[in-house]
Amino acid sequence: MSLMSKEETDKKTYKKETFLQGVVTLIFSQILIKLLGMVYTLYLTNRSGFGDKGNGIVAAGYQIYAMLLTISSIGVPSAISKLIAERVAIGDHKGAHRIFKIAFATFSVIGLVGSLMLFFGAYAIANFWLQIPEAEMTLVALSPAIFFVAISSVMRGYFNGRQNIKATARSQSLEQVFKTALTIILVEIIAIISNVSTEWMAGGATLATTLATMAGFGYLYLFYKVRSKEIASEIKSTVNYKYERVRTIIKKILLVSIPIALTAIMSSLNKNIDSFTVVRSLKQFMPEDMAVSQYGILGGKVDMLTSLPLSINVAFATALVPAISAAKAKRDKKAITEKTSFSLLISMLIGLPCTVGMCLFAGPILNLLFPKQSAGEVILQISSLTILFTILDQTINGALQGYGKLRIPAISLGIRSNCKVNIEFNFSSNTRNRSKWCSMGISCMSCGCIYNSNNFINAKYKIKFNI
Repeated sequence: MSLMSKEETDKKTYKKETFLQGVVTLIFSQILIKLLGMVYTLYLTNRSGFGDKGNGIVAAGYQIYAMLLTISSIGVPSAISKLIAERVAIGDHKGAHRIFKIAFATFSVIGLVGSLMLFFGAYAIANFWLQIPEAEMTLVALSPAIFFVAISSVMRGYFNGRQNIKATARSQSLEQVFKTALTIILVEIIAIISNVSTEWMAGGATLATTLATMAGFGYLYLFYKVRSKEIASEIKSTVNYKYERVRTIIKKILLVSIPIALTAIMSSLNKNIDSFTVVRSLKQFMPEDMAVSQYGILGGKVDMLTSLPLSINVAFATALVPAISAAKAKRDKKAITEKTSFSLLISMLIGLPCTVGMCLFAGPILNLLFPKQSAGEVILQISSLTILFTILDQTINGALQGYGKLRIPAISLGIRSNCKVNIEFNFSSNTRNRSKWCSMGISCMSCGCIYNSNNFINAKYKIKFNI
């Protein structure tokens, strides 16, 4: 009997990851993802017939997709991981698994509705909202991805809450491998068939994203099936189980996920402001093709480069949610303070060198990576100023979500979006060089976001993080 108990203990110890192990796993995964992302971005940007115009079409379509995606999935992993971690921390594995099953069914429906909305609304969005008719095909190709990302997000949240973050890291890495390979393959095939049509190649590139999300879900499903016996064993040994009605659990999931999703919607809205205003404004002073190309510089090359350090830092935001939720359930204030302070310190060490490096060497970086499409030095210099602020904002949001202060990130990003709308409107009304001022607007609103967020946190909730 004691031998069996020891084996079960060893088994559980092997499965459970420490906070630092989870962070390291996610960091390596995000580095691989971004390196692979750079591969296909470099390929597309330098591909004859695609270039900045193709990036503009893809970026415009992708931002609308991202908006619907936030509603169906972005808030889900953090919300589910928070609720699961709280249950697992007190030994209620049965309650944790029940939350997972109900969440999976709920967001399957939400994801399906999101996919249908994007599929049937593609024409209106591309022609009337974006005023980029070529983006219709990219929206149609992306529409099925919303469903698969929604259900994948529930599974990732479940594994994150059980502190098995390797499942998330591996599924994301596999998804990116498929996306990179399929993007190159499909674009080359379509280029031959369509006689190098930029619109059709952009559609092929986004179709690769949809197929890759299916592959990522496939891995998560197999991972779950392989560990189904372990999960069943944990459920049998559950303690502190308290039955809750389905309606109560759905309400609890939504109460946690909606503020987090609202935060992500606000963040996505900032990008959509660009997709709605940049091309529309620039078309008054230059041909449409040139206006789309200018937006392609901002939404393709510059956003890709400035998001590199953010994707590495996202490991802390992801791992902090279940770690702090579990610590809070155990009332371990020391663990909360130590993990948050350590994460903020590392975030600063990631963000500061990247901000300085991209600001000083914007021209050489673009010339090295995009020798055939190297325009955009000033836009990259201005946009690089947002990196440090956005990284710190990202980490603080993860800590606050784990701690249960879900409204603060949403309020902060509401301030951010309001700043962005006003800045972009004023700058675009008074200068013809709008693509440059668009990026300055991003810089200003990011600085304002982190400043107001910290002030709001310290003033109202007296939450202080030691760095």
